[in-house]
Amino acid sequence: MTTHSRGVSATIDPVKLDRLAEVAIKVGLQLQPGQDLVLTSSIAALPLTRRIVEHAYKAGAGLVTPIFNDDEMTLARFRYGADAGFDHAAGWLYEGMAKAFANNAARLAVRGEDPSLLSAQDPAKVARANKANSVAYQPALEKITGFDINWNIVAYPDLAWARQVFPGNTDDVAVAKLADAIFAASRVDVDDPIGNWTAHNAALRSRTEWLNGHNFHALHFTGPGTDLTVGLADGHEWMGGASTARNGITCNPNIPTEEVFTTPHARRVEGHVSSTKPLSYQGTLIDGIAVRFEAGRIVEAKASRGEDVLKKVLDTDEGSRRLGEVALVPHSSPISKSGLLFFNTLFDENAACHIALGQCYSKCFVDGASLSQDEIAARGGNKSFIHIDWMIGSDKIDIDGVGKDGSHVPVMRNGEWA
Repeated sequence: MTTHSRGVSATIDPVKLDRLAEVAIKVGLQLQPGQDLVLTSSIAALPLTRRIVEHAYKAGAGLVTPIFNDDEMTLARFRYGADAGFDHAAGWLYEGMAKAFANNAARLAVRGEDPSLLSAQDPAKVARANKANSVAYQPALEKITGFDINWNIVAYPDLAWARQVFPGNTDDVAVAKLADAIFAASRVDVDDPIGNWTAHNAALRSRTEWLNGHNFHALHFTGPGTDLTVGLADGHEWMGGASTARNGITCNPNIPTEEVFTTPHARRVEGHVSSTKPLSYQGTLIDGIAVRFEAGRIVEAKASRGEDVLKKVLDTDEGSRRLGEVALVPHSSPISKSGLLFFNTLFDENAACHIALGQCYSKCFVDGASLSQDEIAARGGNKSFIHIDWMIGSDKIDIDGVGKDGSHVPVMRNGEWA
């Protein structure tokens, strides 16, 4: 593949790439002068990561600390690593990250890895490594899910990822198409991306205000393979778009984002639900998920592909069979309209309504910043080492808001806001 200056593929628009880096810092993080930044990235995403670091320092960052991963090095571990090593993770690294977050460092992740990286590896080893990593990551993850700090995730069009989204294209064409799709979804293919994000955040805010005004007791999802009632946590609050972290900084954690979301009640979910898109999880594709809930807990689970990995994920801990998030996305969202399956949750979750297994977001409670972990649990918030979103929405799904008195209010019909 031909490249030009600074290692960017000639098929990736350098102006839009720079805009994405600027949006990550100014909209995604709203990084503050003097604030440190902990940055994780794939080595494949170096062209974007370098620009992000540049914009961070231009915005007055204190110290930017990059931490890189690499697909080939990850595969080397699975091919040649000692068996005992798969129950081990770099806890010291995550403890250091947690300490940085406790000192108000911001967090930014650049995603772009191969979605099927580990699909040919031993599922048991994949599950063991994932579990060890999830446990070790907990001190840092708590600072993120607790929204203690401003954080953000953006994506870069890695070649291996592009080949999966656009099979049958030459490498250059596949990367160019994925780059364009990322730029469009991330709203940087317009003249004024920051102004566009301001308007988009306002639209999402109006949705959250409507939902918070109704203060539903539950949501009822119906459609093919789905009849699910998701109880909502006591004192839940809907969020979407820009949110203010506990450190007082307003940020957009996900770029792109089309969702409004809140915390379900971990003990009040009943019924069955089927996935509407594949889930790409830690290098494994899990498709055709069908589960049944009783008293908030998954008691039956199947998948047409990746079932081994799904079942091991569900056995991670006590909270991994319960829900930590429910999110609403109209079927007409730009990402859904693109018709693309990205094999990347950051994008695919913004094409469809979704639920997440595992850890809840404590910010999705009224006055969540002042609640203790025990108070969050008492209100129905779930605790877990994992937080995994999977898609359950489509143009065939209806959703009703259920009041405490049992009354029903249409929320979505055929995947669109009612």
